[in-house]
Order: sequence, then C-alpha cells, then structure tokens
Amino acid sequence: SPVSTGGRLVMSFHGIPQASSNRGDVYEAQCLRTASLLAERLGLEEGAWSVCFQSRFGRDEWLQPYTLPFVEKLAREGLPRIDVVCPGFAADCLETIEEIGDELRSAYLRANPNGVFHYIPALNESDEAVEAYAAIARRELSGWI
Repeated sequence: SPVSTGGRLVMSFHGIPQASSNRGDVYEAQCLRTASLLAERLGLEEGAWSVCFQSRFGRDEWLQPYTLPFVEKLAREGLPRIDVVCPGFAADCLETIEEIGDELRSAYLRANPNGVFHYIPALNESDEAVEAYAAIARRELSGWI
C-alpha cells in the first residue's frame, strides 16, 4: 500500500476556474470520480485519501481545495507522511516535477520537518504504460480499421 499508517494519499489534479465548473464543465466530477475509484481499488478507507487541485492562475477562484495550502495544513496538523499522486498526468512534466516534487515537498517539510513526503511518479514511458495506451488505442480504433 502506498500509504503508511498515519499517512494520507493526496491525489492532486490540475485545477480549472470554478466558474467553468459552475457552467457545467464535467472536469471536477470526473476528477472526484477518478479519485474515488482509485481509492476503492487501492482499498483505502475514508480519511486515508484526499483530493485537491493545483496550478491556479490569476485572481479568479479555481477548484478547491488548493493543493499547496491543503498540504501545508496537513503538515501543521502533524500528519507524519503524505504520498502525492497526480492521476491526471500520464507523464511527469514541469508541473509535477517542479510544483509537486519540489515546491510542495519543500512546503510540507518546512511545516513538518520530521514528516515524510513521497511523490508517486506518473506512469511515464514504463512498459506497463505503453502497453495500456496501445490497448486503449486498439480498442478505440477497432471499428475504424
């Protein structure tokens, strides 16, 4: 299990403006459903996982909770370990490497110097990921070829 006793799996998704969600964009519901299914598949109980949203820009309100203040709050509360995954990313990029792996890690450890921060990398170019993408492509293209 990726979450140790007393820890939390934090699933951070890229955010969108709250106004988009209010106008009917299904992204927020899709993120929450993905997180719920992932937690269920991992056998995580309620309280062992959380959802938050990263990468907001401008002054408008974006989907909440915002990842950075959410994780800082967990750290201040003394949560001994967090494992962070970004399920919306098939490959690591500046956003996951810098914003999560560096900035979020630093913020968590500043607020909880004895804590453990673990970033779970994206699937990237792993054999399993390539096989999964190929299977999805074959399935989706089966009626076209």
